[in-house]
Amino acid sequence: MKQKYRRIFLIVMDSLGIGYMEDAKRFGDEGANTFVHISEKKNGLNIPNLENLGIADLAPIVGTKKVSHPHSYSMRLHEASNGKDTMTGHWEMMGILTTKPFKTFTDTGFPPELIKELEEKTGHKVIGNYAASGTKIIEDLGEEQIRDNSLIVYTSADSVLQIAASEEVTGLEELYRCCEIAREICMKPEYLVGRVIARPFVGKKPGEFKRTANRHDLALAPSEKTVMDILKEHGYDVSCVGKIYDIFDGHGATATVKTVSNEDGMDKTIAIAKGDEFKEGLCFVNLVEFDSEYGHRRNPIGYGNAIEAFDKRLSDLMHSMHDDDLLMITADHGNDPTWTGTDHTREMVPLLVYSRNISNGTHLNDRFSFADIGETILKNFNLEKTETLIGQEIKEILED
Repeated sequence: MKQKYRRIFLIVMDSLGIGYMEDAKRFGDEGANTFVHISEKKNGLNIPNLENLGIADLAPIVGTKKVSHPHSYSMRLHEASNGKDTMTGHWEMMGILTTKPFKTFTDTGFPPELIKELEEKTGHKVIGNYAASGTKIIEDLGEEQIRDNSLIVYTSADSVLQIAASEEVTGLEELYRCCEIAREICMKPEYLVGRVIARPFVGKKPGEFKRTANRHDLALAPSEKTVMDILKEHGYDVSCVGKIYDIFDGHGATATVKTVSNEDGMDKTIAIAKGDEFKEGLCFVNLVEFDSEYGHRRNPIGYGNAIEAFDKRLSDLMHSMHDDDLLMITADHGNDPTWTGTDHTREMVPLLVYSRNISNGTHLNDRFSFADIGETILKNFNLEKTETLIGQEIKEILED
């Protein structure tokens, strides 16, 4: 088959689910719908670009209507893996089926034995040790951390151990060293979390504290070769924007740029689209603020504003793309800001696929794995997945 697209842009609107899955009751999420419930709280979303790509085909999103979209396909994806976290969703897009969920410590904090070992090996006292917003726990404990040069340890709904410390007092190198120790401890089966994250901050008192861009993730390596690895091995670009590089522990990446916000992520993606360095392959983008700033904080209005802001930038990206480029917009799980608690929600995700080369775009039936994204990307470049990877090609995209 002749290669159809030269560059593929895959954008993950982190946590923007579009309706609870058939097994959502098992996760306590029956009834969740991130996209729809946000639109209801906002009394309608103003998202003309997403509307023109077919988002209204997928759910009754207030403020949108179904339209003809000949240059795009719209569909919903069901998650095949057992979980609803960041790594599980992203890894599945690249072909990995996760059957055993990563450990979470949302309700209890980390076990005393883990904390004791971390204190002994780092030489620092640990404070915090509960599930919290990163900015909130720094406001609450930042002064104590600076005074005692301790470590603020906290978690979230994700499988993650986060350590916050002052960039000016503790220092980046020391914070990173402590996180390396935590990663080693958390390789034990009883503590096996997906990521350990360094969260440096600056400032001297509440109201002044601010997290910096020197976040550093220590993630588990993917359990096997992914679509990204296959692309890289065959000489294709795999350019990562945002936390993609960290989610895959650097495996399969040929380039990466950090981001500080959704806007920054779109700025950098648009620059890549306009530039000459990304010639052929995959540009994989994560826009984390939907999840971190609005989903977990149960802020539907802020989340809705962020969706509308993304929609405005979407036209900039589309105008920067070449005729033989492909854009895929999706999510990795749900995080309904109208739901109870602060956890992710077990949901289907949207997939909108756009190119000027598409002429018969329409609404397609549901797909039953996020991995269909990765398999379609491989087929575009005439590559084969390994025997253990999952996913089925979305033929309409490549045959149009």
